[in-house]
Amino acid sequence: MAQAKNHIKRGIIHWPELIPGTLIRRYKRFLADVRLDNGDTVTAHCPNSGSMKACCQPGRPVYLSFHDNPKRKLKYTWELIHMPASLVGVNTQVPNRLTAHAIASGDVVELRGYETVRREVKAGRNSRIDILLESPDRRSCYVEVKNCTLVIDGVATFPDAVTVRGQKHLMELQDLVAAGFRCAMFFLVQRMDARSFAPADHIDPEYGWKLRQASQNGVEILTYDVSIDLDGIRLNDRVPYDLGPREK
Repeated sequence: MAQAKNHIKRGIIHWPELIPGTLIRRYKRFLADVRLDNGDTVTAHCPNSGSMKACCQPGRPVYLSFHDNPKRKLKYTWELIHMPASLVGVNTQVPNRLTAHAIASGDVVELRGYETVRREVKAGRNSRIDILLESPDRRSCYVEVKNCTLVIDGVATFPDAVTVRGQKHLMELQDLVAAGFRCAMFFLVQRMDARSFAPADHIDPEYGWKLRQASQNGVEILTYDVSIDLDGIRLNDRVPYDLGPREK
């Protein structure tokens, strides 16, 4: 079976050839056992370090990609899971690529007008920010992208596990704003059943507090969902957000 690479065309990231199966279990964060529709059972790489609450139930339909790179130990990668109300993107490498492409294509209204879009840019002393937007006629803008897959009663929430690294990103963005840059935290909801977004205070209250603090200190909050099917994924529309009161 030959490897089919992801590619972007007309605002869409097209999936590689998808192989259907049923999730048996996800374990050790990066491993998933899947029973393929042809009856074979394989272990796939799970490209998601989060807890994946509400999107990793055994017995759900899933879709894998196949990679014949001899350097890879696991030939399959888990790409999607079919939840009752939506397909959900599992691969956390997709949001950064999709967001950068959508910005460059002018699909993110708030971030239009920049000449260049660079990814994985050094910022501060020992940090990297996902995207840097630059133009000679305006302030450079740093954009940190977060993958959001946890939806509860129509509310998308982030994070799905305590994230010290995510808290650090919020502090770094505030420092960059204080230094004169424009900064945005971009939450990409990689599913289609969210009506709104809010910080997951029940999981990581410290992150929620720091997100509110960052917002008050000039970090812009952008929340978008996607349109997703078995052909590909594209940016869809803004999702209303409510950060709630800033309390600690």
